[in-house]
Amino acid sequence: MEKLAKYRQRGDEGSAALFSGITAELEEGGRVALLGASGQGKSTLLRILAWLDAADEGELRLGGKPASAWKPQEWRTKVAYVAQQAVMLPGTVEDNLSTVSRLHRRPFDRPLAARCMEELGLGGMAWSKPAGELSGGEKQRLALVRSLLLRPDVLLLDEVTASLDPHSRTAAERLLREWNEREGTAQLWVTHDLEQARSVSRRVWFMAEGTLLENRETQDFFHAPDTEPGRRFVAAVSVAPPSGKEEAECPTWR
Repeated sequence: MEKLAKYRQRGDEGSAALFSGITAELEEGGRVALLGASGQGKSTLLRILAWLDAADEGELRLGGKPASAWKPQEWRTKVAYVAQQAVMLPGTVEDNLSTVSRLHRRPFDRPLAARCMEELGLGGMAWSKPAGELSGGEKQRLALVRSLLLRPDVLLLDEVTASLDPHSRTAAERLLREWNEREGTAQLWVTHDLEQARSVSRRVWFMAEGTLLENRETQDFFHAPDTEPGRRFVAAVSVAPPSGKEEAECPTWR
């Protein structure tokens, strides 16, 4: 993305930018935490990258091609967005799991779906159960599996573990880390949990003052932010050092 901008309002009396001048590259296999105080436009930026919202200025590129060279359906097979509030499609759990294969005319990988469900603690769930009857945490985990089955190049993750209990959150983080290493899928996380940000990312994009203020390796950002807003942001939350336990427990799929 290059010089992306989104305005809160535009009119004869001028424009008020939510953010502007956003330029960054999410590399293949990258794991990035998108951080910043509430109101900086982090979720809006994810929606723009997913083609669910439009930037007012700037350019998106994917695989070296500008967004204008892609059809929306093709883009969305490459870039998957997982929202904080999961939306279930009408029908059963299985209907939701198989929606990707129906929409994009691909074979339904039932064994992979079953493995992902098992990893997220949903292995005992009846696939015939109406998806609308699931709890909030179950819906969130099902939505994550549904997006993984697309096998996208990029996963945009908007507070995807916020509604999960600690055990389910750890399972989701472990699955996503293993998926990144196994599939090479780039991940862009929006999270307000700085301990999680340190654990899941290799790089931090920090938004403040209406732009992308810092783009640094994770350990460098948390050790010594370059900017005063970055230093205030890190100092405002007590962050425990990552234990590395999740890495050690990361499963190997065969």
